[in-house]
Amino acid sequence: MQLAGWALLAALATFSAVGTWLSRRYALKRKLMDAPGERRSHTVATPRGGGVAIVATVLAGCAYAAALWPQQGMAIAAFAAGLALVAGIGWWDDHRPLSAALRLLVHALAATLLAGLVYELNQNAWLAALTWLATISLINIWNFMDGINGLATSQAMLVALGFAVLLPAPLRWPCWVLIVACAGFLPFNYPRARIFLGDVGSGALGYLVAALFALCNVATGLTPWLLLIPISAFAIDAGFTLLSRMLAGERWWQPHAQHFYQRWVHTGRSHTVVTFAYALFSIVAITIAWFGGTLRTGGQVGLAFAWYLSASALWLTLRKGLR
Repeated sequence: MQLAGWALLAALATFSAVGTWLSRRYALKRKLMDAPGERRSHTVATPRGGGVAIVATVLAGCAYAAALWPQQGMAIAAFAAGLALVAGIGWWDDHRPLSAALRLLVHALAATLLAGLVYELNQNAWLAALTWLATISLINIWNFMDGINGLATSQAMLVALGFAVLLPAPLRWPCWVLIVACAGFLPFNYPRARIFLGDVGSGALGYLVAALFALCNVATGLTPWLLLIPISAFAIDAGFTLLSRMLAGERWWQPHAQHFYQRWVHTGRSHTVVTFAYALFSIVAITIAWFGGTLRTGGQVGLAFAWYLSASALWLTLRKGLR
């Protein structure tokens, strides 16, 4: 990357940090606070909505990209529109609680924009359908997993790094933008939380991860199964927790504190320890995915299934131990 590129990334990181500081002042003024409770993992009332700075930074990166590559302007605009929809409904929800049905409808619309973009690029209906499903899933997974200091943001950064490793060098720009946008926010949220992402930030991060997943599917010859490895930390915890709640007949769409990371914190582990442990897991996952990129399609599929089976067994064993 040329010096100008590094300078731009530094400017975007600074823009994100300033935006986070401003969003904290706004949240304090408007009394947008998350109060402690039995379904939460913090003990002090904390402002929310800081993720809007990440969204603004990524949109600024989109504007720069559209100016630099005008021939891709329509594709960038479609992606940005989906991001604005997800962030917008999250911002509204941070101010005034909305119904789950309305949020899901907006998420589905954003997913349709992203899936349509994938279809326009490669004319693969199956891949477009996978993008649609992955987008809705990841938006909600990141929302579910945003419960302790630094976890959702650091995982988004690591997933972006994992996809950057798998993408050709000229296409890594979106990964770097997401990483620096999160880097500007993270010091305000980890190790001590002075502001939370809010729904505006957690949902947006899920959408951005889904967009990078789609980009890797379109731009590389790797099987989608292999590309699921970098997101396995959140996919496994959220997936198994959701399944267990559904099997127990619980209202799975309502807030709760049953994810493994939440249970681990409630045993007395600090947010720092748990977030760091998830980061180590994802670093191993990224390394596995990078190795898998050298395999043929059958080997990639086998490696992905072996990783998910092993990680699922680990999750079940650790969760049982917490009981």
